[in-house]
Amino acid sequence: MARPDTSFILQTIPHLVKVNNFPFEEKVLAVDTASLTGDKVYRPSIGTMEELRDCADKLLQAGVVDRVVDINYDVNYHNQMYRKHFGRTIRFTHNYKGYPILGSIFGIEECKSDYVLHFDSDMLMYQNPNFNWIEEGINLMEKNPKMMFIRPMAGPPTNENKSGKFEVLKHFGSRVYLINCNRFDKLLPLPIIWYSFRQKWINYLPNQLKTTLSNLTGKGKLDSWEIMVTRKLQETDYYRADLTNPNAWTLHPKDRSPAFIQALPEIIARIERGDFPIQQAGSYDLIPEAWY
Repeated sequence: MARPDTSFILQTIPHLVKVNNFPFEEKVLAVDTASLTGDKVYRPSIGTMEELRDCADKLLQAGVVDRVVDINYDVNYHNQMYRKHFGRTIRFTHNYKGYPILGSIFGIEECKSDYVLHFDSDMLMYQNPNFNWIEEGINLMEKNPKMMFIRPMAGPPTNENKSGKFEVLKHFGSRVYLINCNRFDKLLPLPIIWYSFRQKWINYLPNQLKTTLSNLTGKGKLDSWEIMVTRKLQETDYYRADLTNPNAWTLHPKDRSPAFIQALPEIIARIERGDFPIQQAGSYDLIPEAWY
């Protein structure tokens, strides 16, 4: 979580812990303390770091999470992790949108168990009380050694029945994923992908030279971590799997307006009941006009 999340995390995080209903080794809340960059600067309702700390403390004291940690931005840790995950050091810790690349790596590397389940703090989810998607996911990953990631159905179900237990995909999404930490090491190093440079001639340089130039000048923006992971999936036999079981599904709300924040408690209550507007069926991004 980061400062733009303060208006909703006291609702979304308890909701995610409740619906996932799994005997986790520990539930860890990672706090991004870095200065905001990219489009994160323009998010509505950006809280202060004190407000973010207060939210984290409330979640900790209520027993919703077991531990709160700050993403490690120590330069030695930064360089060590990037050498492992990208094969060389890179100056930037976030992508062009302000999403934490080093933070994503941190969440995997600091995990104490064999598996890690990641949720972005704004996600919403339904799970039937008689179903456990995490248990199903771990069982499937144990049986399928090329399955690098698994997640619940993206968006509530339609009337169409999908065959098999899961769908094979060659693109990665960073908002929700369950992985085996040791298996992820087999995907490394990831390709370094740069977002389009303002000076167009730089885009035609070899990638290694772009990285060297950006490290020297401090200019340039990294593309998304999920784009880099996707590229590696496409270059290997590994894949992402989405469960096809309609007893667990996720929604991603893009809206951050006061109307959304006001409607959020009722949205969560409906989702936890498995109730959703018919317009939302099959759509991963929450459709505001269908809900409020």
